[in-house]
Amino acid sequence: MSFAYKRIIIKIGSNVLTQENGLPDEARIQHLVEQISELKKAGKEVIVVSSGAVAAGRSLIQIPDKTDAISSRQLLASVGQVKLINTYAHLFGLHQLVCAQVLVTKEDFRDRGHYLNMKNCFGVLLQNNVIPIVNENDVISVTELMFTDNDELAGLIASMLDADALLILSNVNGIYYGDPKDPNSQIIKEINASTTGFSSFVSTQRSQFGRGGMITKCQMASKVAQLGIAVHIANGKTQNVLLNLLKGNLEHTRFLPDKTASGKKKWIAHSGTFAKGVVQINQGAKVALNNNLKAVSLLPVGIVQIQGAFQKGDILKLVDEQNHVVGFGIAEYGSEKAIERLGQQKQKPLVHYDYLFLNQEIA
Repeated sequence: MSFAYKRIIIKIGSNVLTQENGLPDEARIQHLVEQISELKKAGKEVIVVSSGAVAAGRSLIQIPDKTDAISSRQLLASVGQVKLINTYAHLFGLHQLVCAQVLVTKEDFRDRGHYLNMKNCFGVLLQNNVIPIVNENDVISVTELMFTDNDELAGLIASMLDADALLILSNVNGIYYGDPKDPNSQIIKEINASTTGFSSFVSTQRSQFGRGGMITKCQMASKVAQLGIAVHIANGKTQNVLLNLLKGNLEHTRFLPDKTASGKKKWIAHSGTFAKGVVQINQGAKVALNNNLKAVSLLPVGIVQIQGAFQKGDILKLVDEQNHVVGFGIAEYGSEKAIERLGQQKQKPLVHYDYLFLNQEIA
């Protein structure tokens, strides 16, 4: 089975672009650029989310042992980002292609207006046949404001741009039934809403050079697939990984896309960090909201408790009575009115269905 995607996000992990000694693998970068150039010639729109700035910095500068971790990362990223983007620019130039640097932080997704401005920037680049090279701005990001890793950033970009597919290139062949190091373990080829039991096998170990692990990949991939975008996890060190994957000639894991959601819901899905209030709902409301047969809004009668001060238009986090996150939504009115109407029947919804995103639990 081949995949005829038009707009593709390609996330390249640190371990794919880095040698065992921690220095950049320039031959691997060149090979990936050659494949992306082939995709461009075939009429695909490609956005690259690339790690590797810190590794590139490590190849240029020696850091004193006494330097703290945050300062070290800022120094390596700021020096290395120049080398990384210059490497991409040179290699794409050999194929008569132009790339652009896009550095972002989590704060760039903080409100709808800023989000749409960034979306417009990507649109202009794609319209002019420019390949965006996206990375987190580690120079100004500090730990509490950082993405979990570039997988989370890639998921945000895929949702923002209504991509057809997100290809995550890691240093493993996919998600396995069992330990990937066990020769008897098999790759899970397809994962959808009805797939259960795989998360207990997923390694919690983080990659050698990256910040994330396979658990975060699964959680992000499931959320993105729920928004109607196919997600593929494959081994980026495999020869011709991109071309073979899209031709259907590569063993890997694919998260099947669910029904598509509106653009606003795609924004809400990734806006939990900026929630202004927490709304605790009862079991009846939780069951009603998760009814797949009809669209249901969150009514005050199903609300147990409200925490935080918020206004109309703010993001709300919805939790159940055990404080498990149920989803996110946009407030139809402020917290004062919401508290007044708490538990009351025949009241206007606090969150309308059109502005409600419900989490899909990973079994």
